[in-house]
Amino acid sequence: MRTDKKRRGYTLYSLVTTLIEEAALAAVVLWVLPHFGIKIPLWLLIVLVMAWGIYSYLSFRLGKKALSKAPAVGTEAMIGLRCKATTPLSPSGYVLVGSELWAAHSVAGNVSPGTEMVITEIKGLTVFVRPLSSVDSGESPL
Repeated sequence: MRTDKKRRGYTLYSLVTTLIEEAALAAVVLWVLPHFGIKIPLWLLIVLVMAWGIYSYLSFRLGKKALSKAPAVGTEAMIGLRCKATTPLSPSGYVLVGSELWAAHSVAGNVSPGTEMVITEIKGLTVFVRPLSSVDSGESPL
């Protein structure tokens, strides 16, 4: 839902800015340049507006693709990562995520050190984890 709102907002923003840019281009060609003695033929203005429209469309497509990608960094990208309990989680303790030590809270109760875990949620600097075996058995990780 949130991503759909971002996409709609981006689409509306792109459409409005393109229309404003093309209106500014036409105003410069039709009113500003003639004051300096520069005459641009109408066919060239049409070509310029079409070229600007194509450029704007291509920029829109690239931007839309970038917005729809999953985050590659930050806490959002950590959800679903595997980690290992370094202390007993009863239900709080510490896990090793890659090479970083994070405060953790087990959503599945007490866990012994060395247990493979999966990150299900992050709040502040605490990761909420569930044993990997419960995720593999078909339980929902969230």
